Amino acid sequence: MNASDLGLPMAVPAEGLPARVRIHEVGARDGLQNEKAVVPAVVKAEFIRRLVATGLTTIEATSFVHPRWVPQLADAEQLFPQVSDLPVELPVLVPNGRGLDRALSLGARRVAVFASATESFAKANLNRTVDEALAMFEPVVTRAKAEDVHVRGYLSMCFGDPWEGAVPVAQVVRVCRALLDMGCDELSLGDTIGVATPGHVSALLDTLTDTGVPVSALGVHFHDTYGQALSNTLTALRHGVTTVDASAGGLGGCPYAKSATGNLATEDLVWMLRGLGIETGIDLGRLVATSVWMAAHLGRPSPSRTVRALSHQEQ
Repeated sequence: MNASDLGLPMAVPAEGLPARVRIHEVGARDGLQNEKAVVPAVVKAEFIRRLVATGLTTIEATSFVHPRWVPQLADAEQLFPQVSDLPVELPVLVPNGRGLDRALSLGARRVAVFASATESFAKANLNRTVDEALAMFEPVVTRAKAEDVHVRGYLSMCFGDPWEGAVPVAQVVRVCRALLDMGCDELSLGDTIGVATPGHVSALLDTLTDTGVPVSALGVHFHDTYGQALSNTLTALRHGVTTVDASAGGLGGCPYAKSATGNLATEDLVWMLRGLGIETGIDLGRLVATSVWMAAHLGRPSPSRTVRALSHQEQ
């Protein structure tokens, strides 16, 4: 019998936290795009279906980028029709107008653009300056909104950059404002190399809200490189954030930031939220089983501590 069977963790609510959190599941896109081997579209589709069965309501499906840049997601046109009828939100990444065309032609209703808070990462990831990238995204966002499509703006390197080091809060806020002003419905604040700490998270969120950015428009995306993802998430929740990005089984990192380890594992997040009495609507047992299933396809155990604890995987 494991901890979950014994009714653990015991729910002990804490003051100042939201009653419910929406988990933005990124494993099928951000997780699998970092695999060395290409996962077949049929396996990706089954992965997404299993994630839907856990109770997740937002599952990022794929990315309409040029296959040369992300060959692991070159099958977007084959994958999306296999899952588009599922009763959940299925955002897709679109890097430019061509990507948006491809996504819209398949009926996508939620898209995301991917910006950077730093010049070095913008150059490495997009081969553009920060402002050139924003200029590229503006017509994409404008057209998506004209089609009544929901647009998310990802912002990388919000807390540190592997080439530039510390990233000034004001620099991050400037790009956040630009993305919102061009029409993005929500922003995901990315700790791409996992260097954020709770004080830094507080400072950024305080400054954003002080400049008029509604906390309801903000999500957080933490990596666990230094073991800070859950503490940073808890800090964000105390500031009113209710959207948290996570990846089933802790899949993923960043192909352009070599020091980055995996995303915050969805199971680890759900365990913490359950212990705080925060609703997610997710069946943790089914989620663990799904990650164990995917780990078998990938040929290695899940890095998620909760997956290992509840499935008795080898440490």
